[in-house]
Amino acid sequence: MHTSPSTLAPGQSKAAAVFRVTAGNFLEPFDFFLFGFYATQIANVFFPAAGEFASLMMTFAVFGAGFLMRPLGAIVLGAYIDDVGRRKGLIVTLSIMASGTILIAFVPGYSTIGLLAPALVLVGRLLQGFSAGAELGGVSVYLAEMATPGRKGFFTSWQSASQQVAIVVAAALGFALNQSLNATAIAAWGWRVPFFVGCMIVPFIFLLRRNLQETQEFKARQHRPSMKEVFRTLAQNWSVVIAGMMLVAMTTASFYLITVYAPTFGKTVLHLSTADSLLVTLCVAVSNFVWLPIGGAISDKIGRRPLLVGMTVLVIATACPALSLLAHAPSFINMLLVLLWLSFMYGMYNGAMVVALTEVMPVQVRVAGFSLAYSLATAVFGGFTPEISTALIHMTGDKAAPGYWMSFAAACALLATFALYRRRAATMTPAH
Repeated sequence: MHTSPSTLAPGQSKAAAVFRVTAGNFLEPFDFFLFGFYATQIANVFFPAAGEFASLMMTFAVFGAGFLMRPLGAIVLGAYIDDVGRRKGLIVTLSIMASGTILIAFVPGYSTIGLLAPALVLVGRLLQGFSAGAELGGVSVYLAEMATPGRKGFFTSWQSASQQVAIVVAAALGFALNQSLNATAIAAWGWRVPFFVGCMIVPFIFLLRRNLQETQEFKARQHRPSMKEVFRTLAQNWSVVIAGMMLVAMTTASFYLITVYAPTFGKTVLHLSTADSLLVTLCVAVSNFVWLPIGGAISDKIGRRPLLVGMTVLVIATACPALSLLAHAPSFINMLLVLLWLSFMYGMYNGAMVVALTEVMPVQVRVAGFSLAYSLATAVFGGFTPEISTALIHMTGDKAAPGYWMSFAAACALLATFALYRRRAATMTPAH
């Protein structure tokens, strides 16, 4: 028998709801980080090629392919969540995500089953991408709908903050493995251990999400749109979705640069040790965890737009110089300082951005609209960030080239901020 939220103290009820809904966020960044960090080992096991660059590029291409499924998942699963409710929909997204995780963890290597190995890894990534397309939107909208009035930014920021816990756990597992196993053992089988750990966590996450309560705002809604109505409303609001995608551009490019790509960048480009690269990433995840709710809370006080504009301008002005400094003087301390600076800008921006995106979407397609905008941004900007960064460095010979990509994403986000808030001012009195 479920306990009704009304029988609990408000603080307890909301804290428990936040924990239950964000727990499902663990799997996606956990797996994505591991895939990025163990890209070299995964390339050798599943994508053997003539040269390391070609093998790594194939691995990152499969990593990115999962993101191409996100828009499809956003439309189909997002519309489903807008129709049947937040709780039921989020259990479905978790089930699909878990299937992809289990598949990747247990697939034998290319030397054992040939071309079937990379094909099954690709299927696993496509399942994860399809699920992730609506997972973030469903969680963000749930948090926005159950938030205390005037604190939407703070509550919603826990969607992203909870993901940082997954990065910390994944980086800590990687560090422990690196300390206890030699490189040969890690390459042969050790890289699979954290994926197995992810599989073991799945039942616990299911248990938490099964006890989730539906939001009062959704239950009070008189009309539940059908899938057809959701698709039609999305089509009518295509300009908001595209602007929303650009708004997310800085978030997703920054996140995958400073977490998923950072360890590979540290090892293969800066030639730092694996342990140093992992420690930096762990510190970045902790930094993200701290700044995200701070950014959300500040946006509740001063409004979303000042933070969105301020942080994008700061990225455009400082990302390239900071990475250039690191490229010319690679060291553990310099990598830590530069990535902590990028983490500060990402955390403050995203703390305001997630709640802003829930506010600009039409209420009847809030999950589908949010999910589609977020998924398109992740497919175009975020998912291919490791591959684009690798290619930019290879083509230009400039180790700081990923900074150009981050600055471009920030410029897109800045333009989107002006466009969305101009539109909002023209149609209604703007909220924070």
